[in-house]
Amino acid sequence: MSVRVLVVDDSATMRELISAVLRRDPEIEVVGHAADPLEARTAIKQLNPDVITLDVEMPNMNGLDFLEKIMRLRPTPVIMVSTLTQAGAAATLRALECGAIDCVAKPSNGDYHDFDQLPEKVRAAAKSRLQPRCLAQGEPVKRERAERFASDGRIVAIGSSTGGVEALIAVLSRFPANCPPVLIAQHMPATFTRSFAERLNRLCAPEVAEAEDGMPVLSGHVYLAPGSAHLEIVHPGKPRCRLHEGERVSGHRPSVDVLFGSVARVAGARSLGVILTGMGRDGAQGLLDMRRAGAETIGQDEASCIVYGMPKVAFEIGAVARQLPLGKLADHILRRTNLHNRERV
Repeated sequence: MSVRVLVVDDSATMRELISAVLRRDPEIEVVGHAADPLEARTAIKQLNPDVITLDVEMPNMNGLDFLEKIMRLRPTPVIMVSTLTQAGAAATLRALECGAIDCVAKPSNGDYHDFDQLPEKVRAAAKSRLQPRCLAQGEPVKRERAERFASDGRIVAIGSSTGGVEALIAVLSRFPANCPPVLIAQHMPATFTRSFAERLNRLCAPEVAEAEDGMPVLSGHVYLAPGSAHLEIVHPGKPRCRLHEGERVSGHRPSVDVLFGSVARVAGARSLGVILTGMGRDGAQGLLDMRRAGAETIGQDEASCIVYGMPKVAFEIGAVARQLPLGKLADHILRRTNLHNRERV
């Protein structure tokens, strides 16, 4: 059975472009179009789509407000389609926190790579678990627990994709200001990662920043891979971030496999790897490399994943030593990396 998609965008040209990209996939059927949320509301009732692609900025009602109404009144998987602007990035991040499954960037300067991933994202959205929740109604509280935590020196590496925005906020918002050093590869368009790092920095006690080449890897800091570059660590004695624009791995740059592989080589048993919700298999081999190097490895469990893809593959190949629900990940990571915890749980 094909995935039925409603395309919502105020630009007729963009509606046609989105439809053309989706029609390349024989498993997807574009059942309708809407130029604004008012038309979309009628179309949703008449067509009952499996997935909606939704423009961020539209007349009559912006995409974020409309998304909140969809999630409240008629929960349906939504893929946000955004311009590569600071305002577009900020609105898209809020949409992902409020229940949108994933996002794609509208083509810019002839770069269609992210846009070409739309059919795969739509198929994943159709199989996803809807977990609507808008952090605007109760943002995470920064938890200052420095007096009860002292990092044991291990480096934490986290990989995520579809559903990763909310998952990362759920984990990092529970970390104290002196948390272990954390490196993250999240599949996200290049323009969005800086906005996401800034958003995390406002919500979380540690210092969160988009990684830069040569940055020292320190406790109390979280480093998010830029959306256009691979993130690795180098120099075992005094680890630093290394960024490079190498070939895409598993179709991604940044790649979770690249990050995890470097952590396995540089930190080995002095690291902890976590693979979160996401589609595909990126990160599975890198997490296996970490486990073989002596690192503890954790996968988000199926029930709490928006898309149980990356953690599933990692589990199936033996890369995941333990699966945990999203709500227990942060406390487990902190227990395992706390110098005060002499007895490993």
